[in-house]
Amino acid sequence: MAREVVVISGKGGTGKTSLTASFAGLARGAVIVDCDVDASDLHLILEPEIMDRHDFIGGLTAAIDPAACISCGRCLDLCRFDAISADFRVSSLDCEGCGVCFDNCPAYAVTFHEKKAGEWYLSRTRFGPMVHATLCIAEENSGKLVSELKKKAREIAMEKGLDLILVDGSPGIGCPVISSLSGAYCALVVTEPTISGFHDMERILALTEHFRIITCVVVNKFDINPGYAGKIEEYCRVKSTPVLGRLPYDNTVTEAMVQKKTVIELNESPVAMGIREIWRKLGEFMREQGRR
Repeated sequence: MAREVVVISGKGGTGKTSLTASFAGLARGAVIVDCDVDASDLHLILEPEIMDRHDFIGGLTAAIDPAACISCGRCLDLCRFDAISADFRVSSLDCEGCGVCFDNCPAYAVTFHEKKAGEWYLSRTRFGPMVHATLCIAEENSGKLVSELKKKAREIAMEKGLDLILVDGSPGIGCPVISSLSGAYCALVVTEPTISGFHDMERILALTEHFRIITCVVVNKFDINPGYAGKIEEYCRVKSTPVLGRLPYDNTVTEAMVQKKTVIELNESPVAMGIREIWRKLGEFMREQGRR
């Protein structure tokens, strides 16, 4: 089976996606998965060519048959989400599909139908196959869509004989992150030397420890606060979590984004060389874990 490396962060804006994109360029043959479907942006760098697309059904939504409705108002009283108007029409944006109206309608006027919540895609990029998705307006990700993406990525890896799946996970510690980590071989946490960065790294490390996933850390933009970067590294030392490296703050990262390139494609800047070294250490870390 292909090994899954999930790049995650306790908060957004740490550089997780830029690092994943560079790893994809260095791997040259991994299946790439963007599991940050709430705010996906890996496609902005990798420019995927969509080869296949599929609807994502996120659940059910209610509808009221006006011919059968007796206007008793019971559904209005019971709906906790105010999804039903005074003229007994259901708002598809507000309906959560809980079923209370369906279960309690005396006239059996309520029906349920599937609700399209987004689309997921199979694409090709200059670095290999990519699986990614978008959500419809006002839809939220429960983790089900992330599971669909990872399932497809595993199928592709098996079909093409690829031994690595690179996952750009969601920030935070919620359901999408847990789904991103499901079945992972290794988690790489990207943090930054700020109070919020340190706090959120603590939470995400507690999560990976709970699920017994081998984990390592990268400190991005370490030079904006070297003292706090040291505090992060000391915390990781106490937790026996390897820190694979530090990356400096560098305008090259922004320049690469503007050009729709990875940092390692743009030039051999200090941050690009740092990413190459982290990639090398990540390979060593996984090989060492595999021998245990």
